[in-house]
Amino acid sequence: MLLEIKNMFKTYTLGETTVNALDGVSFGVDYGEFVAIMGHSGSGKSTMLNILGALDTPTSGSYMLDGREDSTMYRNELATCRNQKLGFGYQNGNRLPRTSAVEQVELPAFYGGCKLSAKERRARAIELLTMVGLGKRLYHTPAQMSGGQQQRVAIARALMNNPPLILADEPTGNLDTKSSIEIVTFLQELNSKGITIVMVTHEDDIASYAKRRIVMKDGKIDREDDPRKGVPALRA
Repeated sequence: MLLEIKNMFKTYTLGETTVNALDGVSFGVDYGEFVAIMGHSGSGKSTMLNILGALDTPTSGSYMLDGREDSTMYRNELATCRNQKLGFGYQNGNRLPRTSAVEQVELPAFYGGCKLSAKERRARAIELLTMVGLGKRLYHTPAQMSGGQQQRVAIARALMNNPPLILADEPTGNLDTKSSIEIVTFLQELNSKGITIVMVTHEDDIASYAKRRIVMKDGKIDREDDPRKGVPALRA
């Protein structure tokens, strides 16, 4: 199993009030799965994604990633694991406004002990941007690209270090219908090549592209199902 969560709690104290953002959550994701995590605002889905991405730590419970529990790692080990095992696709692309597409895609290769030379990094970034359909926009900045193109840059960057797992946070949240279809279809294509995808979304039609849906409510898992059954496909 690629990742496994067991009895996880994430508790926040606000004055005299205690809030369980995660309330005893347990689930796993196997190699090669495409999982959509859904839920209304405040359901705990974003908190869950941050913990899966090793960007936050649970109050209690365990998280195993590729056979290793994250709480047993030192900070530098955790950073290396995050850089090599995980690729992040953020809703806003987490873009740098004055940096070209090819430079943004190269960034993960600067961290985590990557041994690529500058020439190899550039070649890898160009290869990935070409793969996501941006071979003619290598040196464009975010201001020169559409929302869908910026999201493709984010996906290419997430793939830079060949991670086995991509975490996508509302990857179609700011996109029109046509661009949304393009992005989620591309995630499907990556999954068909063996890359595990965990995607947070609030849209049923986007979740219908995944193989499994985990629906959260009040910090708990409300249900799990196959979203491809009975959910209409998104149409342009």
